Amino acid sequence: MRTDTKGIKLIEKFEGCKLKAYKCPAGVWTIGIGHTGTVLGKKVGPGMKITYPHAIRILNTDIKKFETYVNQYVQVPVTQNQFDALVSFCFNVGPGNLKKSTLLKKLNKKDYAGAAAEFPKWNKGDIDGSGTLVAIAGLTRRRKAEQELFNLK
Repeated sequence: MRTDTKGIKLIEKFEGCKLKAYKCPAGVWTIGIGHTGTVLGKKVGPGMKITYPHAIRILNTDIKKFETYVNQYVQVPVTQNQFDALVSFCFNVGPGNLKKSTLLKKLNKKDYAGAAAEFPKWNKGDIDGSGTLVAIAGLTRRRKAEQELFNLK
């Protein structure tokens, strides 16, 4: 499956677009629309800048990567809305976290309601580098939006 417009818009809404590198609430250097990897062979870091068209190209590449993980890990039929919600979730929490999540385990047992109920549990981050996870308002809103999209018929 491929991410539809609803999924892309959800990712864009919550990631925002910043053309100058910044540290996200979890302390990870980020640029564009939630991109944390490399840009033109350089790790995202202080002082890095990109253009908006470049941010869109990076986003499209990133989304394809996360679609691959979702397509690989999900072993049951899902709707387009469920797929889009899962790609947004994977984009944000990472493929390793999706793979080991109770959300995925429940989904792959065809417990769709149980899987949906797991989204809100992923609203925490280490905002000060102490290792202590705290609820983050933006993640709480994002998980609610992903959950709503997942449950949309």
